[in-house]
Formats: sequence, structure tokens, C-alpha cells
Amino acid sequence: MTETSGRGDHDTTLDAPDEPAPHEGGDAVSFLHDPDQRTDDLGEPGRPLSRGPFMWGLFGGLGALVALWIALMVVSIRGVLVLIVVALFLAVGLNPAVEFLMHRGLKRPWAVLCVITGVLLVFAGFLVILVPIISHQVTAIGDNLPQWFDKLQRNGQIRKFDAKYDVTSKVEDYVKSGAWAQKAFGGAVGVGLAILGALLNAFVVVVLTLYFLASLPSMKQAAYSLAPASRRERVSLLGDRILRNIGGYVSGAFVVAMCAGLSTLIFLFIVGLGSYAVALAMVVAMLDVIPMIGATIGAVIVCAIAFATDLKTGVVAVIFYIAYQQVENYLIYPRVMSRSVEIPGALTVIAALVGGTLLGVVGALLAIPTAASILLLVKEVFLPRQEAR
Repeated sequence: MTETSGRGDHDTTLDAPDEPAPHEGGDAVSFLHDPDQRTDDLGEPGRPLSRGPFMWGLFGGLGALVALWIALMVVSIRGVLVLIVVALFLAVGLNPAVEFLMHRGLKRPWAVLCVITGVLLVFAGFLVILVPIISHQVTAIGDNLPQWFDKLQRNGQIRKFDAKYDVTSKVEDYVKSGAWAQKAFGGAVGVGLAILGALLNAFVVVVLTLYFLASLPSMKQAAYSLAPASRRERVSLLGDRILRNIGGYVSGAFVVAMCAGLSTLIFLFIVGLGSYAVALAMVVAMLDVIPMIGATIGAVIVCAIAFATDLKTGVVAVIFYIAYQQVENYLIYPRVMSRSVEIPGALTVIAALVGGTLLGVVGALLAIPTAASILLLVKEVFLPRQEAR
């Protein structure tokens, strides 16, 4: 039923709801909302935005800029990343010692504590006992360099070569001028900063290694949990095998280097070069860790000093290192590295060259276990999928 108001001839239906009227305020028009409307009611969604070529290009450009920014950030912190990677490799290399103690009945915290204590004692002993001896012997080698140059100049073949190219006088003038130190370190201030930076990096690596070694199981568990549940078991098995291989290589490389250093130390004492034995043995041990060329460089340094002191001693040194290289390559290295993945010789050379080019000596050290891990993944994951197709 309708009722007519007294406002003219217009009829108004009493049951009709009141519609919100537009409120004109200046040039803008706003609509009044129902006060009883729910707060979570946001209205009907509109049509989706058109994803035309412009939008795809815009999002693609933003993605490229973000990727470039991330790459620049990674490059800016590459020094820190290298320290982290080195510490992680060292922790994985020390983990076999922790597992050895765990198999003897120790719990992991106590095994980690024993290994950490042993590492710190060795490091402290090196600083307290060996550093003064090495420093003294290095000084002695530097003092004898002019005398050794004179002996080389008295040799007939060396004199003919020197008369033609004037090599020894150029080398002697270059060493005495100190230009090599200026170019290498930038002067006395540069030398001090380089030593300080090396000590700081060593301290950071030691601290990170201890943290990684203590938390290695939880780190592995966190990394494996990122894999899908259906593949988590296989990922964990492959990951554990890769870590065992890397640990075997890192610890084995240090064992091989220690064998080279100890054999050099004993040999130099036998042939009468005990005045430089500790310093040269340390040089040989440190260089022997570098793949392919490290052992050869160490042997060349020792043989050069042996020839400079006495011709017969130099010949004996050459014979000794040729024989030792055969023993190391065919007896020591295969036995020590039996736990690591065997990779072809060509791949070893390529990996060491690529790693050395990218990260220098550190890259060459880490290239071989990295290449072995990639080779394992190719054999266990990629090749079976190719055969199944």
C-alpha cells in the first residue's frame, strides 16, 4: 500500500530503502558508505590490470636491476665470502678428527673441544717456537744472497749467459733498490698494513672454523631441510658423501704437506744445510698444499739454495726431490687421498687453473675438492637421468 505525501503529486513508497546520495563537495564527488557495513567487506574486486608488453618489460627491467645489484653486492663482499668458504673447508677437513674421537666413545661436544684445543696448541706452539727460528733463518738467507750471487757469477755457463743478457746485475740492483717491496706492498706502511690484514684474516678464519666445526651437524640438518621431503633422504646421503670427500681431501692435503716438510727438514740436516732447514721445510710444506706446481716450486727454491752453497749439495738435492716426488705421487698421495673422490688428471689441471684465475692461491686450493663434488653430482644425478630417458 502506498501513501501520498503533501509535497505535490509525487508518490513515495514507504518500504523502499534509502540509497546513499552523492555528496558534492567542490569538484570531487564522494559516496557515503553504509555505517552498518562490515569492516572486512572491501567491495567487489575490479578487473585485473592488463599485462601488456609494457608491464612485462617493466617487471623484466626491475628484475634485471635487482640481479645486477645483488651481483655488485656479492663482488663488494667477495673478501668476506672467501674467508667464510676457507673456514668452512677447514671445518669440514677437521671433522674427520672429531668423528674419530666420537668413534672412540667421546660425545661430539667433548670431541670438538679436544680438536679445537689441539689446533690452538699447535698454532700457539708455531708462533712461540717456530716463528723466531724461521725469522732468524730467513734473515740469514737474505744476508747470504749477495754471496750466493757472487758464486753464481763465477760459474762459466752463468758468466756467458750473464755477459749476454746482464741478468745477475739487474736482479741484484733490483733487490737492493727495494723497488720490489714498493710494488708488492706500497712501502713500509703498506708492509705493516699487509701483515696486520693477514693476521686479522687468520684470526677471523680460526674463529669461523671453530664455530662451523661445533655447529656442523645442525648446519647440515638445516641445509637438508630445504630439499623436498620426497628427495630429502637422497640429498642428505649425497651431501654427507660430498662432505666426507672434501674432509678427506683437506685433511689429506695437510698430511701430504707435512710429509714433504718433514722429509725436507731431515734431508737438509743430513746434507749440512741445517742453518736454513726449518725455514725451507716450512716453505716446502706450505707450497706443497698448492696443487700441481706447489711441490715443484718448493723443490726449485731448495735446490737453488743448495747449488748456491755447494755444487755437490745441489746435485744431491735435485736427485732427492726427483725421488721424493715419485714416492709422494705413487705411494703417499694415493694412500692418504683414498677417502676423497678420484678425478681425472686433465680435470684436476683445469680446475686448478680456473680456481687460481678466479681466487688466486685460495681458489687453486679449493678447486680440486669442488671439482670432485661436482663430478660426484654428475655421476649420481645427471647421468642416471640421461640413461632413464
